This record gives sequence, C-alpha cells and structure tokens, in this order.
Amino acid sequence: MRRKLKSYVALALAVGLVACSSGRDKPRREISTPIPEQSCKVDPRKLGDVEKIEDFGNGRGCGVRNAWLVHSLQGVEMSEPAIMNCAMVNSLAWWIQKSMQPTAQRRLGERVVKLTVPSHYSCRNRNGAKRGKLSEHGRGNAIDISAFQLESGEKLIVEQGFFAGRSAKKFLQTIRAEACGPFRTVLGPGSNKYHDDHLHFDLQKHRGGGAYCK
Repeated sequence: MRRKLKSYVALALAVGLVACSSGRDKPRREISTPIPEQSCKVDPRKLGDVEKIEDFGNGRGCGVRNAWLVHSLQGVEMSEPAIMNCAMVNSLAWWIQKSMQPTAQRRLGERVVKLTVPSHYSCRNRNGAKRGKLSEHGRGNAIDISAFQLESGEKLIVEQGFFAGRSAKKFLQTIRAEACGPFRTVLGPGSNKYHDDHLHFDLQKHRGGGAYCK
C-alpha cells in the first residue's frame, strides 16, 4: 500500500510539473505561498477510506497543502483515488451524507455507491486555457463528477441526466442546488461549454465571501 501511495503522489507531482512548467524548469517540491492552507474540522480518516499523503508543490502555485488521497467517502467509492486538500474532503463528505444520499433515496429509491471522477488534482489553468488564472484543480481544491452509480448497477450520467426522466433530472437539480453552500463554486450543464458533461465543485474564495453557482 505504501508503494502504491507513493506512486500516486509522484504521478500527481509529475503531471503538475509538466502542465505548469517549461522544458527548462527543474522539478521542485517546495510549497509556494500562493497555495492556500486548507484546514478542516474533521480528520478525513473518520469519513472514509482516506490516506494522508505528503504535501507537494511546484513553486508557481500548483500543489496541495494538507493533502489527502481519497478512495471512498461515507461508503461511496471514487472511480479513481482522488487527491484533495482536507477542506475539500470535509465538504464532499458532508454533501454526500446530507444531500446526495437522502436525495437519491427520495428521488431514485436507492443509494449511490460510486462516483465517476474525471478530474481532481490537475495543474492547469481554468478550462484548460493556455493563459489565465490557475484552476482550483491545481490546488487540490476542486473535484469534477460526471456520473453516479446506483446500488442496482444503473449509472446516472450527468450529461444525459438533465435531459432524462423526471426522477433523474430532479435528483441532479437538487444535489446541484444543495452543493451551493458546502462548496463556493458550483458549475454544470448550462453553465458554459466546458461543464456540459460534469458537475464541478470547488472552494475558491470569492469577493464578499459569497458563492458562485451557475
């Protein structure tokens, strides 16, 4: 397990360094000051199958402080181990327990057992642009969810679900609306062309302390 864990951290750092650096830059592991300190109230190990990993950074903004590798939260499996800061782990666990699962039971009649996660930590600019502001993914401060697998084995795909039957549509609409609060940014189908196939949640601090949910 330790060898596997180290490989995840090494891979994340390598991806970050390639995405955010030129060929002349040498890899560095120091944490730069722009990476926010992400504290949290609950030890993530109490919330699911979660491992503490070494903090990392590339000296230019990308990296994760208080970094964790999440395999599952509140009994819900991730499609791949996801790297997040501690605050994101807390917020995601709260949303799963207080919004996603109760809504799934009410609207769909069964629980969600797995989340398809197309993106978690990734050192890149917003929307993958060549220039512009750094994405919250580059700080371990965001997660994308593209599908929800139910106990029955049925998979509710975000891109299709908003145009599917009433129950699936209401499920997605409700959990998206209720994510605005636990998370400071909530985007999805209809927000812009970059989010038509997934829900995006992050903890970016906005002016005035408010949230941006579209």
